[in-house]
Amino acid sequence: MKTKIYNIIGVVCLLCGFTACSDNVSDMQISGDCMIEALVLDNYQGNIDLAKRSIVVRLPEIYETSAMTITKLTLSDGAVCDVRQGEAINMDAAKVLRVTNGDTFLDWTVSVLHDEARITSFTINDIYTGSIDQTAKTITVYVPASVDITTLVPTIVYSQNATVTPGSNVPQDFTQPVTYTVKNNSAESTYTVTVIAIDKPSALFVGSASSMNELDAEARTACQWMLGNVPNSLYASFADLRAGTLDLSECKIIWWHWHVDGGVDGHDVFVAKATDALETKNELRAFYENGGSMLLTRYATYLPSFIGTTGDDEWTTPNNCWGLNEDVAELCRDPWSFRIFDGQNGHPLWQNLIAGKNANEVYCTDAGYHITNSTAQYHIGTDWGGYDNHAAWEAHTGGKILGVGGDGAVVAWEYPATGGKGGIICIGSGCYDWYSYTFEAGYTENFHKNIATITQNAINYLTK
Repeated sequence: MKTKIYNIIGVVCLLCGFTACSDNVSDMQISGDCMIEALVLDNYQGNIDLAKRSIVVRLPEIYETSAMTITKLTLSDGAVCDVRQGEAINMDAAKVLRVTNGDTFLDWTVSVLHDEARITSFTINDIYTGSIDQTAKTITVYVPASVDITTLVPTIVYSQNATVTPGSNVPQDFTQPVTYTVKNNSAESTYTVTVIAIDKPSALFVGSASSMNELDAEARTACQWMLGNVPNSLYASFADLRAGTLDLSECKIIWWHWHVDGGVDGHDVFVAKATDALETKNELRAFYENGGSMLLTRYATYLPSFIGTTGDDEWTTPNNCWGLNEDVAELCRDPWSFRIFDGQNGHPLWQNLIAGKNANEVYCTDAGYHITNSTAQYHIGTDWGGYDNHAAWEAHTGGKILGVGGDGAVVAWEYPATGGKGGIICIGSGCYDWYSYTFEAGYTENFHKNIATITQNAINYLTK
C-alpha cells in the first residue's frame, strides 16, 4: 500500500515539474535569451538595469511623451518583442514590454525621466521657510531682525538626480541676494534667493514652543506653510508676546493653530492645558481691541471667550469637542467634508476651492489620508448644550455662522470686525487638518489642497 502511495505522489510531482512556471520565465524547454540589449526612443538612449529588468529614458524637462517612436530596439538572438522598431508608443506612464524567445519570456518595464532642475524647498537654519516662485525662479525668506544673516545655513530640497551650487547646508552670507544653480543632465535653472530681515512683521503664527521647529507636527506644518506663503510673516511664542520682543505696530493678523493629542474637551480642560496662551490673554486682547485680526483653528477656537469677543462670557466656548492622537490617526477611506452654512456660499472664505460632487460641501481630505479628527464645535439642539437653534447661537455669542457639520453643529464661524476691534475667523471642524503621519498606497492629493486655500482666503479677508 505504501509503495502505491509513493508512486502516486511521484507521478504528481513529475507532472507539476513539467507544468510549473516561475515569475515570468517558463520552466519548459528554454531555447534562447530574452534580453533587451538596447532601446532608443526619439533618439534618446535608454539606460538598462539588468537586475531590475527596467529601462529608463532621460528626456528634457519639457518633452511630449504621448507618441514616442522606437528608433532602435536590439534584442537577444532569436527573440521577439510585442513592440517593434519604428512603432510609436505612449510613454505618459511606464510601459511593460514582453520579450519572447522560444518557450521563454521576460517582462521589461520602460519609463521616462524628465531632467527637471528645480528647487522645491528652501529653509534657513531649519526654521525659516522660503517662498518659491517657480516662474520667476526667485526665493524669498523672511527672518527676524535679530538673526545674523551673514552666516545662515540653507537646507535645500531639489529635483531627483540633480546637483545644486552652492550646496545644501553650506553657510552663506545673505546680505545680498545669492544665486543658486540647479543642473540635471539637459536641464538647468538658476534661482535668486533673497533674505529679508523683519523688524515689523505683518503676520504672526503663535504657539507655546520657543521656535517653530519645536511645534508638534500638525502645527509645524501649518506654520511652515504660512512662512512660505504669507509675506513678512514670522513665528513667535506666547513668551515673546508677553516680553514685548516684537514690534507689532504693522502686524495685521495672528494665527494660532493648536493641536493637542486626545483633544481638548470643554472649558475647564482648555483652562488647564492652555496656560501659556491664557497668561498672554492681556497682550492678545490688546492686539484684538486695537484692530488686529485673528485666525483661530482647532482648539484655539476657545480663545475668543477669554479676550472679550463674546462679552467676557468665558462659558461660550465650544461645547462638543474630541480628537485622536496623531500616531493613531483615523484613515479617510473617502474624502471628508463639511457644509457651507445657508446663504454663505459667497463668503470669501469659500472661494476658489476644488469642488466635489456637492457644491455646498467644503471637501478637505482625500482617500488614504490619516486624520486626528480634532474637533471643537458647537452642538445645536434642544437636547443639550444651551443653543436651541442657529439663531440662538448667533444671538448668544455674537458670532456669524459660516460652516456646519452634517448634524448642523457649528464648525466654522466669524466674529466680524466692529467698533475698532479686529475680525476673527474660527475653524473647529475635524476636517481642517494639515498633517497626515502616513499615507496609504496610491494616495493622491486633491481636495486636501483646499486647506491651504481656505487659510489663504481667511488671511486675505481678515487683512484687506
